Amino acid sequence: MNTVPHYNVLFLCTGNSARSIMAEAILNHKAKGAFTAYSAGSHPVVRPRPEALRQIESAGMPTAGLRSKSWDEFAEPGAPKLDFVFTVCDNAAREVCPYWPGQPMTAHWGIPDPAAAKGTPEEIARAYGDAFVVLDRRIGLFLSLPLSTLDQLVIKREVDNIGHS
Repeated sequence: MNTVPHYNVLFLCTGNSARSIMAEAILNHKAKGAFTAYSAGSHPVVRPRPEALRQIESAGMPTAGLRSKSWDEFAEPGAPKLDFVFTVCDNAAREVCPYWPGQPMTAHWGIPDPAAAKGTPEEIARAYGDAFVVLDRRIGLFLSLPLSTLDQLVIKREVDNIGHS
């Protein structure tokens, strides 16, 4: 019997309120069961940014179950074994991360923080839309990798390259 591999991916951002939440929603929507995406933060806020949730909904993706949570949840016994951990903000990339069960592959996919956007409601919405488009493109590139046929060094190089696209 030939089983299809399943991968767990964690997206990290300091507050776990916008970029990492959008990445979680995008990957879970596009992955068709081959991946399970999660998101977390080193200093999570109380709840995801409403602008991020609106962006996800406007793309026709579900927001049910999305919540801001600490990355400590993924370092505890019984946490999902992670295959990939991607930081999507520069602050989280500089922090000392917990030990992740499963020794996942890591990469930095830094994206400007839409929560820091100033201006009119339209300009703020555009910042969230821009972040969403970049995440969507990078996740699409990630999903196009033939992970089961590539060796670990090639996969690492490719996921790092995606962060520069």
